[in-house]
Amino acid sequence: MRTLHIATAVALALILGACTGSGDELAAQYREGTGQNYISGDGALTILAPDSRATPVEFSGETDLGDTFSSADYAGQVMVVNFWYAGCPPCRLEAADLEAVYQEFKDQGVVFVGVNIMDQAPTALTFAKEFGVTYPSVLDANDGAVRLAFSGQIAPNAVPTTLVLDKDARVAGRISGLLSDPEVLVGMIESVLEEPS
Repeated sequence: MRTLHIATAVALALILGACTGSGDELAAQYREGTGQNYISGDGALTILAPDSRATPVEFSGETDLGDTFSSADYAGQVMVVNFWYAGCPPCRLEAADLEAVYQEFKDQGVVFVGVNIMDQAPTALTFAKEFGVTYPSVLDANDGAVRLAFSGQIAPNAVPTTLVLDKDARVAGRISGLLSDPEVLVGMIESVLEEPS
């Protein structure tokens, strides 16, 4: 019986050690208890080759302007989806860069949409005005429907998270955390635009 307890304790220690390893940035942020009220990624990139992408993602919701946004309305177009909220410091830092990339690609049919995970329309609109963001944001705070739509995919597991969807509405890439170099997103979009339809 004593051997069983020792074996169980060793297995538990190995599991806990793996969960709290120094390589897990998100777990480290949680353990630090900084009170920042968000978990940010480290800007890590996930790029998927076309043959390894999951099924198409469809989502819809009310925007900060009171309109309805439906991804189905943009079938065949590359889409950039940014998960954010107004009180998130990295979201504030990357807003101007996202807008600049949007301006660069909007005439090429690339769709940008924000997904605000926490705020209501007045706060989202104030943020957009302050940071000059001109693309719409779906308000996802009340039901989390957009986050749920991506849950079986490469999920937005940090705030902010930026996803690039290919022309078939499949997740082609993810930037988890702050977009620290806009050229990374530019390269991702250009690569997906060049893929055959």
